[in-house]
Amino acid sequence: MPNAKVLAEKQAMVAALAEKMKNASSGVIVDYKGITVEQDTKLRAELRKNGVDYAVVKNTLTRFAAKQIGFDELDEVLNGTTALAVSAEDSVMPAKLISEFAKKNPKVFKIKAGFVDGKVVDVATIERIGELPSKDVLLAMVLGTMNAPIAALARALNAIAEKNGEGAPAPEEKPAEEAAPAAEAAAEEPAAPAEAAPAEETAAPAEESAAEAPSAE
Repeated sequence: MPNAKVLAEKQAMVAALAEKMKNASSGVIVDYKGITVEQDTKLRAELRKNGVDYAVVKNTLTRFAAKQIGFDELDEVLNGTTALAVSAEDSVMPAKLISEFAKKNPKVFKIKAGFVDGKVVDVATIERIGELPSKDVLLAMVLGTMNAPIAALARALNAIAEKNGEGAPAPEEKPAEEAAPAAEAAAEEPAAPAEAAPAEETAAPAEESAAEAPSAE
């Protein structure tokens, strides 16, 4: 029978594993029997790069942890060699990367089961999830769909702004042929008589009257 110290250590390990599985967005349990060191190194590097935690786990401790969080369905697959891949944020990435690796190495790497959003799922479900686009790709697709109408609206508004910003059309100039007769008509028109002419006519009778008057003798 293990002493108190060993028992406390195992209980702490179970609690930590249960917490990791409970807080994970998704996880995949695999059988890695026969995998080479080189293959394992490459797999771990790819998982780490994509934010997936991967570690070999003990079946007994994992069984206790699974029961603590209600994952009792995992009990039947917790035998042989077992490793666990989990992600706290991405529901797709663990299944995607593990499924791709299992397809390339079917003789030495097999999926046992998994869990997504607090529910245990079978191998077929994990494989279907693995075929979905990653979280980043899905986000890019959604943003692209949202930006399409916005971009179209921006182009339309820009076209309207450019159209409204054009200057008013310049007054249409008359052709040279039409302007020439108008200039000629203005030249032929007689000048108006001077206003001083009537004054001369008035002065003439006055002089005649002065001439007719008898001179004083």
